[in-house]
Amino acid sequence: LLEFSGACAGCGEPPYAKLITQLFGDRMYIANATGCTSIWGNSSPSTPYTANKAGKGPAWSNSLFEDNAEFGYGMLLAQKAIRDGLKAKIEDVVANGDNADVKAAGQEWLDTFACGATNGAATEKLVAALEACGCDKANEILAQKDFLSKKSQWIFGGDGWAYDIGFGGVDHVLASGRDINVMVFDTEVYSNTGGQSSKSTPTGAIAQFAAGGKETKKKDMASIAMSYGYVYVAQISMGADFNQTVKAIAEAEAYPGPSLIIAYAPCINHGIKKGMSKAQTEEELAVKCGYWHNFRFNPAAENKFSLDSKTPDMENYMDFLNGEVRYNSLQRQNPEKAARLFAKNESEAQARYEYLQKLITLYGADKKED
Repeated sequence: LLEFSGACAGCGEPPYAKLITQLFGDRMYIANATGCTSIWGNSSPSTPYTANKAGKGPAWSNSLFEDNAEFGYGMLLAQKAIRDGLKAKIEDVVANGDNADVKAAGQEWLDTFACGATNGAATEKLVAALEACGCDKANEILAQKDFLSKKSQWIFGGDGWAYDIGFGGVDHVLASGRDINVMVFDTEVYSNTGGQSSKSTPTGAIAQFAAGGKETKKKDMASIAMSYGYVYVAQISMGADFNQTVKAIAEAEAYPGPSLIIAYAPCINHGIKKGMSKAQTEEELAVKCGYWHNFRFNPAAENKFSLDSKTPDMENYMDFLNGEVRYNSLQRQNPEKAARLFAKNESEAQARYEYLQKLITLYGADKKED
């Protein structure tokens, strides 16, 4: 349900968005933060998002950097209030009505009320029964039939929004405990405004406002979210493990609480020497060398934490860094500083992997075999 995009050729962001629409697009709401995802996501008067043959597709709207999480939260609360009102009416029809078909369809709808995977089919049966009934109560419910089915509420944005300007809102929404999904397209830089450094930019990377290489390490947003204990958290990299990407997105959406997915997304600002046509390959290499780790933290699972990446081959770490201009340019400009910051970058990645291994012990999950 995403036909095309106006993104840079090879951009790492649209494949993730398209995948989510393929899974939930006929019943999803999207609150999109200003940034690359909003530019390629709806460069008026065109939009890449579309509808299926039934006329159903993502309901998309854009808000600002600083309040997009709250904007999406408002979407959730609004449709929840409408659905709760409809639920009360359907409970009345089931308890006091005299139409057997409506009562049966209504009960099935109530039984699946909070499950997006099954409530859609139950909604279709209920609408058909209500239309056949044609009574006043049925017509009253049908007037809001678009809100009957369980919706999939998503909040989209980049790392500049999620890690920096909109972080307070993201944290507030994740802490709410509500059934809402936050998708962060992590390009490790403010992509849309010219490549400024963000709190997601790793040590040693050159970006605007970090022309001599960023001195501080990348913010660990996943661990911040995991500290709540009731937030589903995943890091994914499609080019490295497509199955893990699909599994994480599906689990996050099915989880009856807040979820955060952080997706590694190569950007034209990275200066990938192989070219942007190899963005998916770059995603794979990032995981193989230990620059990025794939994992899932599912509070509802028996084994809550799963480290989905194989043991990284750190011997190729520097080769990965030197394969991107954002790092290699520092190597050419100031070899001594590059050596210091790149070593720090690699050390931080190693420490990160060791920390994730400790979570395996803490939460009792298994690491993927080498």
